[in-house]
Amino acid sequence: METRQPAAAPYLSAACLQRLAPHLVPMVRRGIVGKSRYAKTLNGAIQAAAAPGQARPVLISGEPGLEKDNIAALVHFGSPARHKLMVRLNCALLRPDGSDLFGSGGGGGGGEAVNLLDCLAGGALLLDQIDRADSALRPALVELARTGNWSAVGEAISGAASGAAGERAGEAAKPRHFDGRVFFTSERSVAELDAICQQIRVPPLRVRRQDLGDWVRYGVRLRSRSLGWSRPPEVSEALIKRLQTYDFPGNVRELMQLVDRALRQCASNHPAEIPEEVFWIQRRSQRARFDLWRWKPQLRGWMRSPRFWNFLLFGVVSWVFVLVNVWLWLGPQDRQHNGALNLFWAWWWPLILLGYPLVGRLWCSFCPFMVWGEIVQRLARALGLPSERWPRGETDRWAAPVLAGGFAAILLWEAVGDLENSAWQSSALLLLITAGAVISSLRFEKRFWCRYLCPVGGMNGLFAKLAISELRAQAGTCSGSCSSYACFKGGPAEGEGLATAGCPLGTHPAHLTDNRNCVLCLTCVQACPHRSVSLRLRPPAADLQKDMQPPAGEAGLLLVLAGGLCLHSWQKLLGGLPLAPPTLATGPLLPRLAFGALALALPAALMLLARAVAGPARQRTLTLGLYALLPLLWAALLAQHLGLGMGEAGLVLPVSLAPWWPETAARLPAWSADPHVIGFCQSLVLLVGVGGSVLLLRRLLRQAWRPWLLVSLVPLALGVGSRWLVGVGVGVTSLRY
Repeated sequence: METRQPAAAPYLSAACLQRLAPHLVPMVRRGIVGKSRYAKTLNGAIQAAAAPGQARPVLISGEPGLEKDNIAALVHFGSPARHKLMVRLNCALLRPDGSDLFGSGGGGGGGEAVNLLDCLAGGALLLDQIDRADSALRPALVELARTGNWSAVGEAISGAASGAAGERAGEAAKPRHFDGRVFFTSERSVAELDAICQQIRVPPLRVRRQDLGDWVRYGVRLRSRSLGWSRPPEVSEALIKRLQTYDFPGNVRELMQLVDRALRQCASNHPAEIPEEVFWIQRRSQRARFDLWRWKPQLRGWMRSPRFWNFLLFGVVSWVFVLVNVWLWLGPQDRQHNGALNLFWAWWWPLILLGYPLVGRLWCSFCPFMVWGEIVQRLARALGLPSERWPRGETDRWAAPVLAGGFAAILLWEAVGDLENSAWQSSALLLLITAGAVISSLRFEKRFWCRYLCPVGGMNGLFAKLAISELRAQAGTCSGSCSSYACFKGGPAEGEGLATAGCPLGTHPAHLTDNRNCVLCLTCVQACPHRSVSLRLRPPAADLQKDMQPPAGEAGLLLVLAGGLCLHSWQKLLGGLPLAPPTLATGPLLPRLAFGALALALPAALMLLARAVAGPARQRTLTLGLYALLPLLWAALLAQHLGLGMGEAGLVLPVSLAPWWPETAARLPAWSADPHVIGFCQSLVLLVGVGGSVLLLRRLLRQAWRPWLLVSLVPLALGVGSRWLVGVGVGVTSLRY
């Protein structure tokens, strides 16, 4: 396709060239990008309009930002009339009398001395935004398209002169004819042009999501060349999938601006693959949010203090972790006499589960595993040992199965090894996770282990979606005012922003779509000089929406956690089968592992069966339904650990001192809940979980009332089954010294 004007211009006078020059369309900017059926249909419409013999006016309609003027250029420069000139005028800027298009019949008095249509002759006239033309001018434009006739403004008035001059003026007042082709663009329907014009409707980007990858890669190649890069960066499928969740109200124009801004942000690094974090897309309007720091501004200053965090992490947590492990190894090995085991199983597990709906993944911000990982990472950096950047691309596709498999192994170890009553094995588990954090910290920058591989972190990220708190940034402020992006890259102090190493999980707060990759460490708040980041309260489970895009493999972790509940109550489910061992804690190892793995795999097996019955068309509905059960799963796990928590947490002081000072321990305060109170609290928690899942089913599946009520029987039945599985866990109610 020829895209430049030929040498027709030299046949025009200098006055005509000067008249046409500001409005000339010199070339086609780009062809039709994409391979979807919408792109093919649009290509077909352009080819039909550009076919030989076609001279009808063309109306190109579509939303703003779709480059409709470029579609008109594609038709003109693809037609036999490609050697003729094409000019473009914006109808919204034309005068109501049309003099800047049709000229003035008087030839003076401020009128145009050289008429644009006379100069254009048989070329193409593109009238942009016809729907915004003045109502007084529109009939003349419609007449120009219908018959090609037009009259200069004022010719009829000048023809009122007497004598021969009047006769000559009357002859001049006859309509003139335009032999060229007229193109219109419009954002709205123009009824008077429907029967006159050959119509081309340009579909918006939101219905052409299949073409989005081609558009982004095209824009990256184009902009990289203008930035002087010898090789454009790759664009990952994960990035394309994230962009496909956005509607792009500005269409192609907005997308090209997005690509340009993204490449400018990473221009200094020239990465081989463009990172997701540099793409800024505005999320849907978020209502029902309460900004805590706007309500109490002093809270922001206290919470972002580095002294507080450094003291907590490196002065308290790191050494408490060492003492707990020494206690587990050297102290008594059963939970009735080891206070560290009591802290781990009766305090830590119930409290972390209770914390999810309130503060999400906050535990990860002062987790002792990564505290020692950061200590080792700092020592390695001081010794000059380099750390690699994180691998890009579809990381979740390989990390999620590793994470789910790791958590499944931990659950099996917990059941088969009876970790609740084995201090040294509990310590070995903690040290094994710490070893993974340390090795990952030596290999990669920041908290690669926390984001992708930590089993506990994966569980925390999953349940953090239920939290009523969130840390978010204003994308407009970040993209318009910030140039350093120190909140996730790290950098020196700027303004009121402090020097930081950047987000430990490598995520920009304006890029967050849910709480999965935010640990509320407030590093972004410390680094931001523009006060863009805010800590807000919101409705529970606000991250779970119908249009969400769950990370690859995350549903597998959800099924593993549900399997942990079945594993804890395996005797009720599988105890009656032949060859079932009396307990998973003692006896031959192979049968114990087999029955433990079978109980753990029950939820996954049921999900596979449901997927096979539902068929490919309902896979996403099944996944959304699985996420709707997340509140019930949280409630079931909490109810399971409430038995130990309410039964033994109040005995931590006598349990801790009994091995060394039994008489003193006997006089210390001790508390243990009545079994009936424990059972009531477990039932109440499960009732809350069932209610949350029922409401989430309504939000995620968007069903009518009757189907919703029918589907709601599923969480109700699962809640009753969970209550039966959990039972009443009673802790130590009496101690003998």
